[in-house]
Amino acid sequence: MKKLLISASVCLFTVAASAQETQWYLRDKTDNTAGISVERTYSELLKGRKPTPVIVAVIDGGIDTTHEDLRRVLWVNPKEVAGNGKDDDKNGYVDDVHGWNFIGGKDGRNVDYETAEVTRLYAQLKPTYEGKDRKTLKPEQQKEYDLYVKTKAEVEKNQAQYKQQYQGISQFYTQYSTAVATLKKALNVTKLDTLTLSKAADTLRDAALKRPVTGILRLLRQQKAADTDVVMSELEKANEQLKSRAEYNYNPDFNSRTIVGDNPNDVNQRDYGNPDIAGPRPDHGTHVAGIIGADRTNNLGVMGIADAVQIMGVRAVPDGDERDKDVANAIRYAVDNGAQIINMSFGKDYSPQRKTVEDAERYALSKGVLMIHAAGNDGKDIDTAANYPAPRFIDGSAIPNVITVGASAEPNTADLVASFSNYGKQNVDVFAPGKDIYSTVPGSKYENNSGTSMASPVVAGVAAVLKSYFPKLTYADIKRIILQSATPYATKVTKPESTDTVAFASLSKTGGIVNLYDAVKLALTQEAAAGKGK
Repeated sequence: MKKLLISASVCLFTVAASAQETQWYLRDKTDNTAGISVERTYSELLKGRKPTPVIVAVIDGGIDTTHEDLRRVLWVNPKEVAGNGKDDDKNGYVDDVHGWNFIGGKDGRNVDYETAEVTRLYAQLKPTYEGKDRKTLKPEQQKEYDLYVKTKAEVEKNQAQYKQQYQGISQFYTQYSTAVATLKKALNVTKLDTLTLSKAADTLRDAALKRPVTGILRLLRQQKAADTDVVMSELEKANEQLKSRAEYNYNPDFNSRTIVGDNPNDVNQRDYGNPDIAGPRPDHGTHVAGIIGADRTNNLGVMGIADAVQIMGVRAVPDGDERDKDVANAIRYAVDNGAQIINMSFGKDYSPQRKTVEDAERYALSKGVLMIHAAGNDGKDIDTAANYPAPRFIDGSAIPNVITVGASAEPNTADLVASFSNYGKQNVDVFAPGKDIYSTVPGSKYENNSGTSMASPVVAGVAAVLKSYFPKLTYADIKRIILQSATPYATKVTKPESTDTVAFASLSKTGGIVNLYDAVKLALTQEAAAGKGK
C-alpha cells in the first residue's frame, strides 16, 4: 500500500509535489545536486553506440496506454492479435497485447479498492477466535490467536484513525473550496495566486473577505504553492486517499475479490484476469513507467532514463494491499513473456502466502531476470521491520536477483535522504532519486510525485540502459555494476521519521546513490578488459 505523503490534519498538510516542474534527477551530480548524470551519459559515453531493445515489466496499478509519451515505448505482444477474443499465442491470456491485469474480471470489470493484508488476516481469523479465551485453546492454536489479537487491534486502530482524519480533511476541503470560490467571484479572477492575494490583502476593506485572503495567502506561502489550484489538487488527493483507508483498506466487511471471480486462496490458479492494463486509476503505474522509459525522441513532456525500452504493463496492485497470489502470477507472466527487468513499486507489512511469491522470484532467477523493488515509505529500518516482498528468502539468504531501493532527494544536505524512505544497512542495496520526481500521469499530463515508488524505476531505468547497450551482461553483472558504481555520500542526514543525525552511508549496503554515468563507465571498462582477454 502506498503511504500517504500528505498529513490528514485539518490545520496542516504537506504538498508532496514540488512547484518546480523539472527532471532534476537526470542532471549530472554536483556538490549540491545528487543527480544520476543521464544526459551526460548519452552525450559522452553512449554516443554512436546502438542499443538493443529491452523489455521492462512494470508490476503496478495500471498504465495509461494512450499517453503521448508512452504510446511508442509500450511492449507489444508480437504473437497476439488485438481485440479478436482469442488466445493467439496460447500463453493462457486472451488479447494480452500490452500485458495482463490480474485484478480484473473476465467480464471487463476491475478491482479499484482493496483491503490491507492485515484486514484480510483479521477477517479470516475472526470467525474462529472472536470471543475465545486464550487459556482454553490448544498450544498449537495460541500462536494463531495471538495473531488474531494483534491484527484486530491494528485494524480497529487504523480504521478509527483514518475515519477521524477523513472527516477532518473533508471539512477543511469544503471550507477551503468555498472560500476560494467566493474570493474568485469577489475579485473577478479565474486563478488565485500569491500576487493576486497579496494585492487583495493590501487593498480590501471588507473584513469578511480580507480574513480568508490572509489565511489562504499564508497557507500558500507555507506550502510553497504557486496558487490555490495546487493546494486544491493536493487536498483532493488527500481526501480520496483517506476515504480509501477508512472505507475500504481497513474495513473487514469489504470484499472486492468477487469482481475477479477466482479463488484467492488457490495459489496455483493462473487463468484469471483481463487484458485491461490501465484499470480505473492508472496514476501510479503511469508515473513509474515514464521514469523508466518515457519517449526521449518526441520532444514532448519528459524523457525517460532508458532510450531503448519496451514497457510491459502487469496490473496487480490495487488501492490497498496487493495479494501474494497476484504478485507471484505477475512475476511469472512477465518472465514468460520476455521481460528482462521487472520493476516492483509496492510493498506491505504482512505476506501470508510468502512462499508463493518466493517461488516466483526463484523462477525469475532461473531465467536470469533482474527485479527492482521499492524499499517502502514508512521511514523504518527494514533490517528489523517486516517489508514484503522481502529482500531475503524465508531461510534468511539474500535474493540474488533483487535490488532494493531507498529514496533520496536533490540537495546534498541533511535532507539528502527522503524523510519517508525506509532504510537498512543490510536489506537496502542503494538509494536513488525519489523526491519531487516529474513524470507522466494519465491524460498525457505530467506531475511531481514522491516515494520509493519513484526511486525504484530510476534504478530499473539504469538497469535497462546497461542491458540495452551491453546485452551480454547478466542480471548478476548488472546488479554488481549498479551497486559498485553508486556514488558514496558521507553527508550527515536526518534519519527518516526521526530527529537523529546519521551518516547517509549507514542507511544502505552501498552507502550511495545510483549513478548512470559511473555505471556505464564501469561497464565500458569491463567490456574493454574482456576484449583484451580474448
